[in-house]
Amino acid sequence: MSGDTQAAAGLAYQKGLRKSVVAGSIGVLVHWFDWAVYAYMATTIASIFFPEEDSTAGLLATFAVFAVSFLVRPIGAVIFGRLGDKLGRKHTLSLVILAMALSTLALGVLPTYGTIGVLAPILLIVTRIVQGLAAGGEFGSAAAFLGEFSPPKRRGFGCSWLEVGSLAGFLLASFVVFLLNQALTPDQVSAWGWRIPFLITVPLGFIGLYIRRKIEDTPEFAALQKMETVAEAPLREVFKRNPKQFLQTCGMETFMNVTFYVVLVYLLTYQETAVGIEPGRAALLSTLASALGLVIVPLAGLASDRFGRKPVLMTAAIALTVLSVPLFVLMGADYPWASFVSTFGLAFILAIILGTHAATVVELFPTRTRQTGLSIAYALTAALFAGTAPYILTWLIDSTGSTLSPGWFLAVVGVIGIVTVASLPETRGIDLLRSDDLEESSAPSAPEAAEVAEAADVAEAAAPVERPSPSPVEPSSDR
Repeated sequence: MSGDTQAAAGLAYQKGLRKSVVAGSIGVLVHWFDWAVYAYMATTIASIFFPEEDSTAGLLATFAVFAVSFLVRPIGAVIFGRLGDKLGRKHTLSLVILAMALSTLALGVLPTYGTIGVLAPILLIVTRIVQGLAAGGEFGSAAAFLGEFSPPKRRGFGCSWLEVGSLAGFLLASFVVFLLNQALTPDQVSAWGWRIPFLITVPLGFIGLYIRRKIEDTPEFAALQKMETVAEAPLREVFKRNPKQFLQTCGMETFMNVTFYVVLVYLLTYQETAVGIEPGRAALLSTLASALGLVIVPLAGLASDRFGRKPVLMTAAIALTVLSVPLFVLMGADYPWASFVSTFGLAFILAIILGTHAATVVELFPTRTRQTGLSIAYALTAALFAGTAPYILTWLIDSTGSTLSPGWFLAVVGVIGIVTVASLPETRGIDLLRSDDLEESSAPSAPEAAEVAEAADVAEAAAPVERPSPSPVEPSSDR
């Protein structure tokens, strides 16, 4: 291949890589924008959909709807995970963002309790269930897609853009809620203003759908199709052949998910109701915390590429265990800077976790079952622990009278992180397509093997960054 041809191929590859990063991240942004808006406006939603309840009961009812949508996530994970491992990452990326856009549109135009009575909260639950099903497939689809498109030595950085998308969604949501509270009176927000953030999501969703329909599937999945080794029953295969990896992923996603929801979802409500911070200031704090994360997350991904996944994650787990309670003590202190320092401290720890966890769990599974394993582990832990966290913490504070309950809760989560990270192999830079992906299927014929090898040579020559070869290799010895 001539120098000019190689340079042109390299530019085309880089352009495709950037397009893939956008495609993988935009659906995550749309998803978390919608979910963050719901959480940030929990008190408003409680008043317009559950007006006959007292304030505490109404807030609990709103978070219960939040939790119900999490409980259906494992169903969505099974559906979309199986589709992704059988048909490809591209198809599920398009389906989940379409479901999210349509259900968010429905939520934005829902009649309130004052208009149709008890049917209003029922319809609210239906829209959240559809969103929960779509969310069950989003993480596994996007993580597998980004991980398989990223060069081995920069996979932590590549996968970190998934969480850059989630934080950008939270940043946009908190900023929109902040502007809403500044521009409208509380009565206007309750009457019609609450609909605006949800309706904003719809065009973003359809833009994401357009981008995702224009992308190609990953080289690893294309190689499986070429060799005719796509898993026929990926769900059964996960539990038969990768139970250890599945449990490790559950531990990792519990560590990430609960911290994520406490810091970026529940904390705003906590600051308003338990600490007494006025809503506009609490929304601003959340906005600044998300902005800090946008800087730290890709840096954490780069650090994991250089030093390894385990050292970075262990640092975050120890910090969460040791510092959570002191940071919540500081949050309630009567100093003007206390709420900023404590919120930023929690956000910094979370950002380190976010920048590293996706690449770590992507590298645990073989390509044949990667999306199914990731999707189910992520959705199951979100349903059991993360989705219920706001409800549990609201109840704990109301029952015990201790505003430090969230700090102790996060300290326990930090211990779970320490135990999980200690059990993990160091997977930095391993090949994602390996011998596991050929088992229980016939080896490729000589012509097929030659075609796969030729495709690998072209991809390697085209990419100035290091692409993983789409030919199976042995997994690292520590697996």
